[in-house]
Amino acid sequence: LRELSRAANPDEALVALDGFLQGLPAGVQIFSLFEANPTLIELIVVMIIVGVLAAVAIPSYRNYVIRSQRADAKDALLALATAQEKFYLQCNTYATDIDNAPDCVAGELQGTDTSKNGWYNLAIIAGNATSYTVSAVAAAGENQFQDEACRTFRVTDRGIRTAADSGGGDNTAECWR
Repeated sequence: LRELSRAANPDEALVALDGFLQGLPAGVQIFSLFEANPTLIELIVVMIIVGVLAAVAIPSYRNYVIRSQRADAKDALLALATAQEKFYLQCNTYATDIDNAPDCVAGELQGTDTSKNGWYNLAIIAGNATSYTVSAVAAAGENQFQDEACRTFRVTDRGIRTAADSGGGDNTAECWR
């Protein structure tokens, strides 16, 4: 082992280590992690552990993504509510439809009928001279349509925020938090 500690380069160290191993008495074995192969049982145990972790992690991650994408509906609705208030200042009434150009006579509001990321369809479901209600409904065929807990968001002219699940039941506390 003294030769091993005095080795000047890796080649000399390997020669010294080989000499040391050759000088061991018969029956003494030095095991290396690189030489031992894993058994089938060990591989199966590792696969089971990875499977359990994936079974827990993937649904948790998906739920997190769905909850975070609700912000698309909230942002779009609050922007639409702001546009309604601007329309009211210009036309002395609230818009009844979303269109590409504001038109006081037709009651159309400048904007788009989908949210920024396209996960929600936007609409003015009640608009007249004194009040409005705007809604965002998860677009069919988009990932956010899988969010059954918060399928529809609504905001009124008084700032009242509501939300409904896929069956139409009130779920405001969960969805607007």
